[in-house]
Amino acid sequence: MSELRARGTLGETEAAEALALAEAAARADGVGPLSEHAVLALRGGRSGLAISESGTIVAYAHLDPATEEEPAAGELVVHPEHRRRGHGRALLRALKDEAQGPLRVWAHGDLPAAAALAGSEGMARVRALFQLRRPASDPLPEPRVAGGVTVRTFEPGRDERAWLEVNARAFADHPEQGAWTMDDVRAREAEDWFDPDGFFLAERDGRLVGFHWTKVHPGDMGEVYVVGVDPAAQGLGLGRALTLKGLHHLRDIGMEQIMLYVDESNVAAVRLYESLGFTRYAVDVMYA
Repeated sequence: MSELRARGTLGETEAAEALALAEAAARADGVGPLSEHAVLALRGGRSGLAISESGTIVAYAHLDPATEEEPAAGELVVHPEHRRRGHGRALLRALKDEAQGPLRVWAHGDLPAAAALAGSEGMARVRALFQLRRPASDPLPEPRVAGGVTVRTFEPGRDERAWLEVNARAFADHPEQGAWTMDDVRAREAEDWFDPDGFFLAERDGRLVGFHWTKVHPGDMGEVYVVGVDPAAQGLGLGRALTLKGLHHLRDIGMEQIMLYVDESNVAAVRLYESLGFTRYAVDVMYA
C-alpha cells in the first residue's frame, strides 16, 4: 500500500531514504535525477513530497515555490524497483497542486519516460540545459588576461559578499544562478568538494569583475562549475581567459574529463565552449 505525504520537513532517516533512492535511480538511468540544489535541500532537511511503501520512501519530489520573478519549479524521482505504479504521475500532480499556479519541472537526461509523462500531463518542453564534456589532456591555449586585470584565488570569509554581488549582476537574467544567497554559498563551502584553490577571481582596480569556480567530482571528473563576468567588464575577453585558467587547473590536479552545463539559449557561451574542445554529452529538459 502506497502513501503520498504532503510537502513537509523530512526527518534524518527520511532524507537518507530519499537520497538513497536518487542514487539508485542514477545507477539505473545513467544520470542523476536531482540537481545539486535539490540534493543540498534534502541534506538540509528542507521540505519535500514523498511517496512511501511499507514505511519506506520510494518516490520523492522537490519543489521551489514561486517567487515574484519566477514560477514554481520542481524535480521528481521514483526508485527503479517501484516504477510503473503511477508514482511519477502522482508526484507530478501533487507538485501542480502545491504550485498553485504555473509549474516548471526538470527532467534530467531527457529520458523517454519523462518526456512521455510530461506530454501526457499537458506539459511542453520550454528549456534545455546542455552538458558538455572534453578530455582534460587535450591541448589548451594559455589564458591571456587583459591589461590591468589580475587573477587570484578565493578567500573564504573575505570574498563571499563581493562574489554574490558580481554573480547577481552577471546572471541577472538567469532563473536560478542569479538569485543565490549567502546561505547558498555557505552550503557549498561546507561540501567536501569545495576547494578555494580552484575558485578564481579576476580583479581590476581592486574590484571583482569576473570569476571561474571549478568543482571536482569522484572519478577524476572536473567541472566548470560557474563562470561569470560583470557586465561592466564585458569586452575584455575575461570569460575565455577565466575558463582557460580553470581548465588548466583541473588538468594540472589530475582530472581526466571536464564537464559543464550551459543553457541551449546561451549561444555565445556554447560557441565559446565548443571552441575550447567541448562536445555535447547529455541534455536536461524543463517542461512547463
